[in-house]
Amino acid sequence: MEKTVKKSHPKGLWYLFGTEMWERFGYYLMLGIFSLYMIDGWNNGGMGFDAGKKSDIYGTYLGLVYLTPFIGGLLADRILGYRRSIVLGGLMMSAGYFCLSIHSTTSFYIALFLIILGNGFFKPNISTLVGNLYNNEELKDKKDAGYNIFYMGINIGAFICNFVAAYMRINFGWGHAFAAAGVGMLIGVVIFLIGTKHIKHVDVIKPTQQGDMSTMKILGLTVLPMFIFGIIGYILPGNFLGSDTNDAFIIGCLPVISFFIYLAFKSEVKERRAIKALLAVFACVILFFAIFHQNGDALTVWAEDHTDREMSAGISDAADKVGMAQVVVNNDLVSADDATFNAEIKEMRKEEAEMPAVTREELKAKGEFSKEIDQLEKSRKYFATLPEDKIPAKGSDLKLYSTELYQSINPFWVILLTPIIVGIFGFMRRRNMEPSTPSKIAIGLLITALSALVMVGAVFATNDLTTKASSLWLFASYGVITIGELCLSPMGLSLVSKLSPPRITALMMGGFFLAISVGNKLSGMLSSLWETMDEKQNFFYLNFFLVLAAAAIMFVMLKWLNRVMKENNVK
Repeated sequence: MEKTVKKSHPKGLWYLFGTEMWERFGYYLMLGIFSLYMIDGWNNGGMGFDAGKKSDIYGTYLGLVYLTPFIGGLLADRILGYRRSIVLGGLMMSAGYFCLSIHSTTSFYIALFLIILGNGFFKPNISTLVGNLYNNEELKDKKDAGYNIFYMGINIGAFICNFVAAYMRINFGWGHAFAAAGVGMLIGVVIFLIGTKHIKHVDVIKPTQQGDMSTMKILGLTVLPMFIFGIIGYILPGNFLGSDTNDAFIIGCLPVISFFIYLAFKSEVKERRAIKALLAVFACVILFFAIFHQNGDALTVWAEDHTDREMSAGISDAADKVGMAQVVVNNDLVSADDATFNAEIKEMRKEEAEMPAVTREELKAKGEFSKEIDQLEKSRKYFATLPEDKIPAKGSDLKLYSTELYQSINPFWVILLTPIIVGIFGFMRRRNMEPSTPSKIAIGLLITALSALVMVGAVFATNDLTTKASSLWLFASYGVITIGELCLSPMGLSLVSKLSPPRITALMMGGFFLAISVGNKLSGMLSSLWETMDEKQNFFYLNFFLVLAAAAIMFVMLKWLNRVMKENNVK
């Protein structure tokens, strides 16, 4: 039996912890600046997309990045094994981040393809290995705690990455920030290879058994139809779900969803009930991720445009010295009327375009001319809803917290609250009062709904977005949703590991990530409503009622889910 350390948790857990920490460092570094990068001007190093296209791409990317784990989990279960899949996926994601550091439209889409495919091989299989480490009787009761510890590793990486992203973007540009994500992923692969001797005993390929559907047949019944249905959804006239890509994604998912439903009805009786229970939970958690992953889109826009990000004097001086402060300047042009301002900006861009090629490239390399235009535009936008007594005198500037840093609030809360949540559940477990895993998920959904109400308060605090909101509103909203997240997300991973039939554990883990995938796509679709809703509090009310409905359904199913858990001898 594998030697265990640190309160009887397997030694392999700490290597998986380190691997996931660095993988999430790269993933969330990229995600934290992704929306900002897409809407930044082309001459300033961004993609120059409008808000609608940005949300469409954001949601599609987040959807696909969690759709491919279905394929990666299946191939790992049957052919590749978990360790080989993780290394392959890590290297592909690293290559994708390095491609993003190249500023071109072609490399942008190649990068997204590599990250999407790489995550498919990496994500379900490292989560499966964590569960496999706890499959013996002595460690079975510690599985939930093990996933909570593993989940904290995710968030240490997610917390650190945004400071690196802000520093690299402000001082060196977008490309260097994305390259840092690639380096982080490579570090994760190295840690995994060093620790593989502590993990290899739970990396077991499960060959097909009599009555099992062949790997090629599964792929033929899911992946091929997924592409066909996706193309049909894209070319259908009109937009049923807001855009061609929305239609393509949701319709493309139907064959995969149908496969899991087929699996639930065609498996052996005991497996059938477990799979049905998992699918019911998956359906409910979709709405959690639809709300949770707006942190990279709608809530990033909130932080950028509607949050008072001014640094205090002491902090701004220190941040300025290390190049971590975003600067907005008040001058005559920023204070001019809209027509004058837009005309001047247009003239500046024309002047840059008419420069000799060598001069223009030199200025671009230094980021001088385009950076000046970008600063003027951001200054004007920031000052638009800032109280007059807070606007600096003409010729003066304000130093702001970089928007990326707000992405670290959620992982900060995770790191702070994980030991508390684990301690509370441990205390309850010792007294035979610990809620079941499905009960924890239901509680998580209810708490998540409450986080949307916090943002309703934030909207009212801005007097219909005519002033800035305090950063404390985002801290509060992220704090509430983090409690919900800790009750739900690691518990979802744990539930899949506990209830899945052993021969298809990674495949069912892929099913969990399919639910995340659909939720992520919905997050982009919901975020696009932010641009169209006049009364912004209605946006957050919508989020509240959607997750509240999912929580209500989950509570109704608890008796049945707990009975299935008992039948399978799991807690």
